[in-house]
Amino acid sequence: MAAAQTYITLNTGIKMPTVGLGTWPVWMAEPGQVREAVKVALSEGYRLIDCARIYQNEGEVAEALRDKIQDGTVKREDVFLTTKLWNTSHRKDRVMQELQQSVKLLGVDYVDLYLIHWPMAYKETEELFPRDKDGKLIFSDADYVETWKAMETCVDAGLAKAIGISNFNNKQIQRILDVARIKPANLQIEVNPYMANTKLIEFCREKIDGVSITAYCPLGSPNRPWQKEGEPKLLEDPKLLEIAKLKNKTPVQIVIRHLIQRGLAVIPKSVTPSRIKENFQVFDFELTAEEMQTIANFNINWRAYSEPDALEHKDYPFHEEF
Repeated sequence: MAAAQTYITLNTGIKMPTVGLGTWPVWMAEPGQVREAVKVALSEGYRLIDCARIYQNEGEVAEALRDKIQDGTVKREDVFLTTKLWNTSHRKDRVMQELQQSVKLLGVDYVDLYLIHWPMAYKETEELFPRDKDGKLIFSDADYVETWKAMETCVDAGLAKAIGISNFNNKQIQRILDVARIKPANLQIEVNPYMANTKLIEFCREKIDGVSITAYCPLGSPNRPWQKEGEPKLLEDPKLLEIAKLKNKTPVQIVIRHLIQRGLAVIPKSVTPSRIKENFQVFDFELTAEEMQTIANFNINWRAYSEPDALEHKDYPFHEEF
């Protein structure tokens, strides 16, 4: 029997599942793998699927969702779909167009949550990573504050039930709040025991009533192709292994449970059925306060994903402490 999903209530009143399936990165998956992964996840009890235009797999998500609706596993309203605006569509006239395209690809009438994927705007082009003759990214001067105003119109049009941001720092979030007619319902950021992101989470919770936080890279992205020798390996941490043995759980399950008990939503990614199931078996135990603190002490502010090609962008978020 599938484990029972738990939920976070957004400041819009919508309920968001605490554990979802991440669908990044597509380019490492064979055609059809994401479709099958989503089908396994929905059968297992997942009700949050995290997508993005840049992942280029919204069509496979649509096929899986259609199949699981047809076989009676879910109804559309049971599934919380998140997708994200890509950096080449930050200009106000492109925001709703891109969401309309995502909605069409996903085979639905609306998404539950639409996020600005990054604060940095790239040149408005069909190329997802526009580059000059020297291979450098070509930036746009589009301001994410204006992008946010266009995001609000997506809610007005009924294309998104809620809107939010991803990978923004505290100063950028404040700029949004200073003009927002609709406050962000969600912030999606890298969070794991080696990257606790506590200051940013506390800032958002203080500034935005009812905001939810989604943790991506919750396991430290152990299979990232750009990892370097000597970088920390979260899932091999001796203290984590000790807690996992004590609880008769895997290190992965301990990490996910830790993030849930911090009040976060978590979106581990996998296309392997056994891992998808493992990642969801986290609702039948709790960590003690002492165990929570032990894992909290792992933090070294180490970031697995930093978008280094955009370091020179005026809106690059990670020059700030948080």
